[in-house]
Amino acid sequence: MKLLLRADASAAIGAGHIARVVAYAERAVARGWPVTFSGSVENAEWLAARFDELGVSRLAPESPLGEGFDAVVVDHYGLGDVRKEVNAAGAALVSIEDDVFGRRPADIVVDSGFAPGPRPDDGSDVLLRGVAYAPLRDVVLRTRERRAPGGSPPHVTVVLGGGAEWATTVALLLRALRDTELPFVADALVRGEPALPELRPGQTIRLSAPSPALLDILATTDVAVSASGVTFVELCCLGVPTAAVQLVDNQEPGYRAALGLGLAAGLGPADTLADRLPEVTATLRSLLSDASLRRSLSGTASSVVDGRGVDRVLDCLESRTGAVRDGF
Repeated sequence: MKLLLRADASAAIGAGHIARVVAYAERAVARGWPVTFSGSVENAEWLAARFDELGVSRLAPESPLGEGFDAVVVDHYGLGDVRKEVNAAGAALVSIEDDVFGRRPADIVVDSGFAPGPRPDDGSDVLLRGVAYAPLRDVVLRTRERRAPGGSPPHVTVVLGGGAEWATTVALLLRALRDTELPFVADALVRGEPALPELRPGQTIRLSAPSPALLDILATTDVAVSASGVTFVELCCLGVPTAAVQLVDNQEPGYRAALGLGLAAGLGPADTLADRLPEVTATLRSLLSDASLRRSLSGTASSVVDGRGVDRVLDCLESRTGAVRDGF
């Protein structure tokens, strides 16, 4: 099974699409499939380095989709309907979507949201929907096995993705953490230079850029503050008690569903944080001070996201393409 992965990253759109296709590359390579990646990895070079470790070859983003491959996985909001192009090249199309974002007809459609809404019939053949299909990288699953929180003072990790434009939002969240007046050691992974608040006694903030070190940091994290995107799904799998932020519009369905399922404490939309800082501070104070709340969020989240989503998708793809070859 020759597989092509198509995704992009940038300072504007973040690194989440690359994180997801890396998970597909890992599980496909583990099956012995030749894998190729096509796309830009700007702002996600630390994630894309995994392609080289796996022996994944690369094509330019403008390369034709499907030619010489058995299947193409597209994880991209900006590409339109590419099914005819992919099928005409003799390949099956797997399309990754997040509610209406990235939606296109495909042989297999995957929406790994916590509670996907109704989807119009667009001729797609197979719909794989729900968090059971969430793509998690191997390093996340390994970290799940070695999680060891319980530090004193609590270890907090603030991570809002790879975009430098979120430095101001990070600064507001660090201010809210300071205003809890509780002791903590916080790692803030952010591009740019957020303004740091004057801290209270017993409070520490360490700044660093997003990097592969994130999973090592999360192994001992007691409380995370995260956007409601790909990293949040990883935090659920790890069982890290999380305060979730709706960073951009496309995260709104997942954010609402996660709160409804009891997977996180909600901090609301990023663009209103400044107006709700006392409320945000109160939520963070509860997470830092209430061990029973942290245990509840951790247990619920890790039971909902088991980390085997990519294998479920690839099983379906293998079954479907095998049936087509056999004439069924």
